[in-house]
Amino acid sequence: QVQLVESGGGLVQPGGSLRLSCAASGFTFSSYWMYWVRQAPGKGLEWVSTINTGGGSTNYANSVKGRFTISRANAKNTVSLQMNNLTPEDTAVYYCRTVVGLYHYWGRGTQVTVSS
Repeated sequence: QVQLVESGGGLVQPGGSLRLSCAASGFTFSSYWMYWVRQAPGKGLEWVSTINTGGGSTNYANSVKGRFTISRANAKNTVSLQMNNLTPEDTAVYYCRTVVGLYHYWGRGTQVTVSS
């Protein structure tokens, strides 16, 4: 079965950095686009970033562009999100996501809290 497991979240000061990782299994990882989405308190899911199968094409929400970098290591079935210059507005549960066939998959998420 498709499984996605996020890790790397935690408490960080404004201006700090975190690197999130997502371990994928149960599907041919290298054949699918991957996404990061997040959910802030009291808000719905917000798309953060997208990466294509080979990693050569990426897209970012305007709110994170220039600060976040998505990458993938197909040989390791992982996708990462490097987050720099974090602000309190980045506080959210972060999920990696993929679409396999008709189904949308995501993990349990990892909490990112940006606070001084």
